[in-house]
Amino acid sequence: MAIVVLLAAAALLALVLQSRHDSDREARNRSVSVAQTFAHSLGLQDALKTPDPSAVLQPLAEATRLAAGVDFIVVMDTDGIRYTHPQPDRIGKRFVGTIEPSLAGRTYTESVDGPLGKEIQAVVPVTAPDGRVVALVSAGLTVKNVSGVVDRQLPVILLAIATGLALATVGTALISRRLRRQTHGLGTQEMTRMYEHHDAVLHAVREGVLITDGERRLLLANDEAKRLLGLPDDAEGRHIGAVPGLERRMADLLLSGRVATDEVLESGDRLLVVNQRLTRPRGRPTGTVVTIRDSTEMQVLTSRAETARRRLKLLYDAGGDIGTTLDVVRTAEELAAVAVPRFADFVTVDLADSVLDGDEPGPAADMRRTAVSGIRSDHPLYPCGRLIDFLPSTPQARGYGTGEAELVPDLSEAPGWHAQDPPRAQAIVDYGIHSLIAAPLTARGVVLGVVNFWRSRKPEPFDEDDLSFAEELVARAAVAMDNARRYTREHALAETLQRSLLPRALPEQSAVDVAHFYLPAQSGVGGDWFDVIPLPGSRVALVVGDVVGHGLHAAATMGRLRTAVHNFSTLDLPPDEILARLDDLVHRIDHDGEGDDANGGVLGATCLYAVYDPVSQRCTMARAGHLPPLVVAPDGTTEIVELPAGPPLGLGGMPFETAELYLREGSQLVLYTDGLVEERTRDITEGLELLRAALSHPDRDPQESCRAVLDILLPERPTDDVALLIARTRTLGPDRVVQWEVPFEPSAVGTLRSLAAKKLDEWGLPELGFATELILSELITNALRHGSAPVRVRLLHDHTLTCEVWDGSSTAPHLRYAATTDEGGRGLFLVAQLSEHWGTRYTPEGKVIWAEQALPGAQGGAAPSLAAFLDLDDDDL
Repeated sequence: MAIVVLLAAAALLALVLQSRHDSDREARNRSVSVAQTFAHSLGLQDALKTPDPSAVLQPLAEATRLAAGVDFIVVMDTDGIRYTHPQPDRIGKRFVGTIEPSLAGRTYTESVDGPLGKEIQAVVPVTAPDGRVVALVSAGLTVKNVSGVVDRQLPVILLAIATGLALATVGTALISRRLRRQTHGLGTQEMTRMYEHHDAVLHAVREGVLITDGERRLLLANDEAKRLLGLPDDAEGRHIGAVPGLERRMADLLLSGRVATDEVLESGDRLLVVNQRLTRPRGRPTGTVVTIRDSTEMQVLTSRAETARRRLKLLYDAGGDIGTTLDVVRTAEELAAVAVPRFADFVTVDLADSVLDGDEPGPAADMRRTAVSGIRSDHPLYPCGRLIDFLPSTPQARGYGTGEAELVPDLSEAPGWHAQDPPRAQAIVDYGIHSLIAAPLTARGVVLGVVNFWRSRKPEPFDEDDLSFAEELVARAAVAMDNARRYTREHALAETLQRSLLPRALPEQSAVDVAHFYLPAQSGVGGDWFDVIPLPGSRVALVVGDVVGHGLHAAATMGRLRTAVHNFSTLDLPPDEILARLDDLVHRIDHDGEGDDANGGVLGATCLYAVYDPVSQRCTMARAGHLPPLVVAPDGTTEIVELPAGPPLGLGGMPFETAELYLREGSQLVLYTDGLVEERTRDITEGLELLRAALSHPDRDPQESCRAVLDILLPERPTDDVALLIARTRTLGPDRVVQWEVPFEPSAVGTLRSLAAKKLDEWGLPELGFATELILSELITNALRHGSAPVRVRLLHDHTLTCEVWDGSSTAPHLRYAATTDEGGRGLFLVAQLSEHWGTRYTPEGKVIWAEQALPGAQGGAAPSLAAFLDLDDDDL
């Protein structure tokens, strides 16, 4: 910047001096030109001869002065007396200046202090035709006007200098900024030091560096590059094709200009790794930068390290890819897939046949080919599913027997392996499979099977390092395989227990038509169950429940709860009381499990209990934390029953609420577990809507509705048990039901016996008349003696004949054995002998004592034997 400023100041001074010199010279030239022009003007000499030359010349001189742009034009005689002057008072006075040179006939210019100030003037002679000087003419400019011209030019000069200085400053700043950016802020000393270091490193580094330009001339080759490639010292500056000693493949690569990454080239006895990248310096044609390193000594170590890295990566991947499911076959397939093609070209997994069922194999078990994976599908190896009995001479049998891996480097020279199946063995060798490792799957000291690794594409046979790796890989897979086997066994046991605890065939009843479905979870049997329980009075109980958890414990708990539901149902309690007793049972089961292992408790269970009466067409239900049922009306309207949820079983202390609804004949009541409607890909709300849509078809029977629901909602691999129960309601019409109000007096017994006998005749059941009269006599007599009004009698003609006696008392009768001397006490004993079943249920108004008789001709419906009562007196009847 200092140099630029000095140059600008010098330029300014030079321009000012030059401008002043040019202005002075121009002023002199103009003065001479104007003076000579006026001196040679026509009429000047004639005007000088007039008596008063000033009168003639003064106007002409002033007009000429103004037109010529000079400050004065003075005409004088040879003595220097003025005839004209811009200041008229100066006329007649002597001219200030030198006139002698002009009197001698020459033009003379000078700078004098005249009347107008500092003046630059020229004096020109006026000569007669004979050459004699007759007058003089002077013209000029004052220094003030000359300086004014310079002053007028000075701003332009200063502006030009300022512009130049600004441009120089900006250019300097931009260049400095670019240089600092390119040098990362380094100064000249740092750049010099860096260049020295760069040059030292470039030639000392153990990696060759070549730089070529766009014309493929060698611009730079460091010492290592010259050593590796055998280049002469004068190689730089030559075209690549003309560099002596350069290998042809290396020269072709440099001339091609293509990108190369870790490309291996041979140069003499060296193995070089070459990287080449393109450059475009300052937009010039593309050059290249090449780095070269000698990998001859490191090649073997690198190859081994890379092999070890790949195998470690394979072991790592195997840990995540093998055993993703607790399925034996899937685990075998994952093991076969993970090793192809990174370790072997073909992998086969042969498992003892019992392992597939979850059992431990014996010492000499046949093996079944469970998984096959390979680089091609047209191989001659045994296919999947083949049961193979390996001969003792085969490596598979030896490995299975000893638990040690077997290595067969060359299959063509393995007679023991050929003996298993000579035609297939020859086909395998002809196919190109030449080497084998047979590694047994050993877990907890038990050999589960054998994994066979086959090599075909790589010409080198398996070696000891490969054998060690195969053992490590199979050892890791064996743990997952054993876990899958043990899970398969537990799953099979749990599923067997689960299915044995579920109803195999639904009991006979006429209240509903039922379709049901149960599917255990793929990941483990759970505790879902359903049940259909016939109740007295042609009623039926529909039950569905779910025990939290999976496995044997959940299945066993489910069995306990189902048994408890059956037992509580015999008490003929309302649904809310049934759930209350179940809740207490689950609570006690949980407390009984305290102190045991973590799986000892129930952890929770849900249940829905519904009772349907085909006579009244009323359905009473309650639920304990279970999903609400759906009701499909005969017109197809599907609704979710608004039923109070209630707490899950086992919490205790919370009451359960019942709901009662009227179901028209042909309505479908749908009970289910959460495994049907809930899935990872959808929530319960969406599942309930799908269930509602699948059920909205009144023309389907329960079986068809069940299939439609499963087609839409059943997951491909359910993670929870699925239980579904669909019941279509029936009614017991007035032609099969009769009811009488009984007056509260002993004489009503005979009347009711007559009415009952008559009704049985109408129903075509005269065979049951005697027994029915005896049953009604005893039950009505007990109601009149020990009960309270009102008393009613109802007969139901269904798959059994049911006699019901209602009264307003809650006192239940008890069966007892009367002594021979007792006058009474044989009535209920008589009822129990004459009927198949009898019992008591309580109602809000009192109780009902009922007795069921098998219909004639029905299975197990033999007429009651009265031999035991032949010793009874008439009074006892």
